[in-house]
Amino acid sequence: MSPKFIFVTGGVLSSLGKGLSAASIGALLEARGLSVVLQKLDPYVNVDPGTMNPFQHGEVFVTDDGAETDLDLGHYERFTNARLGKKCNHTTGSIYYDVITKERRGDYLGGTVQIIPHITDEIKRCIHEVAQGVDLAIIEIGGTVGDIESLPFLEAIRQFRTDAGRENCLYIHLTLVPYIKTAGELKTKPTQHSVSELRRVGIQPDILLCRSEKPLNKGLKDKIALFCNVEPESVITAIDAETIYELPLNFHEQNLDEQICRKLNIWTRTPHLQNWEELVYKLKHPSHEVTIAMVGKYVDLRESYKSLNEALCHGGVANSAKVNILFIDSERVEREGVEIIGDVDGVLVPGGFGARGVEGKLKAVEMARVNKIPYFGICYGMHMAVIEFARNMLKWEEAHTAEIDPNSPYPVIYLMREWFDFRSQRIERRDESTDLGGSMRLGAYPCRLVEGTLAHKAYRVEEISERHRHRYEFNNQFRDKLVEAGLVISGLSPDGQLVEIVELADHPWFLGCQFHPEFKSRPMTPHPLFRDYIRAAVRYKNDKQG
Repeated sequence: MSPKFIFVTGGVLSSLGKGLSAASIGALLEARGLSVVLQKLDPYVNVDPGTMNPFQHGEVFVTDDGAETDLDLGHYERFTNARLGKKCNHTTGSIYYDVITKERRGDYLGGTVQIIPHITDEIKRCIHEVAQGVDLAIIEIGGTVGDIESLPFLEAIRQFRTDAGRENCLYIHLTLVPYIKTAGELKTKPTQHSVSELRRVGIQPDILLCRSEKPLNKGLKDKIALFCNVEPESVITAIDAETIYELPLNFHEQNLDEQICRKLNIWTRTPHLQNWEELVYKLKHPSHEVTIAMVGKYVDLRESYKSLNEALCHGGVANSAKVNILFIDSERVEREGVEIIGDVDGVLVPGGFGARGVEGKLKAVEMARVNKIPYFGICYGMHMAVIEFARNMLKWEEAHTAEIDPNSPYPVIYLMREWFDFRSQRIERRDESTDLGGSMRLGAYPCRLVEGTLAHKAYRVEEISERHRHRYEFNNQFRDKLVEAGLVISGLSPDGQLVEIVELADHPWFLGCQFHPEFKSRPMTPHPLFRDYIRAAVRYKNDKQG
């Protein structure tokens, strides 16, 4: 059977939740027994988000094949069984790059290269490519209808219905119905204007998802349907939810999945949503509550650590615990001391780059180590754990990462120039002469665990695969001295050269990992490290309370 296509667009303003809506649609269709894949098409000119400021764009989500992608791919993977890769995220920059490469190579035989048909054809090619082997491809168009950057993507998906056939193509538009408090009313005009903008480029939406603080009554739905030329039952309230994992259930209650199947002429089984119902129940009825201090430099925006926040939530689900995240700016810790962290049940230092706030992170690590507070260091957080241990346990006061201090006499973290890649079975070398991405270790790599360690107890297997995004590594020159002083190396690359996990033997739960386990955590299957970390936090809190 040829795949069907669902295109998700957004209007009025950004951050309405297109990514979560697309992910929820994917979850509902999988619950009906269909196979899905999801793709994000972003209008910005950057080739990928890898070099973008997290304050502007949020986290960079990394796939198994090493693609640096938009954070919405994290939502897609958490809500569905789809395993995504490089084909699942394209930008204006990457599309133009591919077209220009073809033009320079002579593929267009000297013809004039234009937005239509060359750019739009390339966009459609990417959509077809990702849809191979599945029942449904859900394609999210980033940005907002009316943005000049979005026009080639909207034109491409407009053409798509003609190419694929009306019965194989569906348009879902997410818009805003704001509640005006002074008037005590929900206003439909922004939605009307948004749909008008979409119809101006030739796309008539089939279903409207109306983001709102309050439910839309029948009168409002009828009004929107009339002015936007859709069926009243195709106006769906996308109401603010207590937890994002309620969204599939909220949409199902309004028959969104039934409508999609009817409009695309798909016969499916009755949806199986018991696992989603059980998940939401656990989230709303926890037995415990813990507070985790996340000490980093991007803490002003939760989008910067989206997958990490969700992974902590998943760890809470596994322990029937509500996880409160206390976001602490590491620069404040530098200025004001660790006292500002207060009484917490766990300390976590996340990934990151650069010198800003480093000393504050090191103080947070020391606080957790000395006071036996559960500590979790991820990527840069592992580096901080190794540096703090070297400084305070070995008295190497000038120990540092070569990223920050290339002249340190004790560069316990350094830039490894080459390593054996067990994925490609060849020596990989960092190439710093090209671009920032060329010097990074990206994607999934294998790791062997040491029996009896916290890591081995968590995973319960001897070898794992986890996703990486970093440049600097543990320096083996200092390995023996650090191990003699009490640092436990519990995870290594299969050849024993790359240190992937470190622990402390005389601590209830202290672990740092070079990889990003948050990228593989799912609400139904919490990541083992987050599960055990939150378990340790619950135990620590209970012990404090006697």
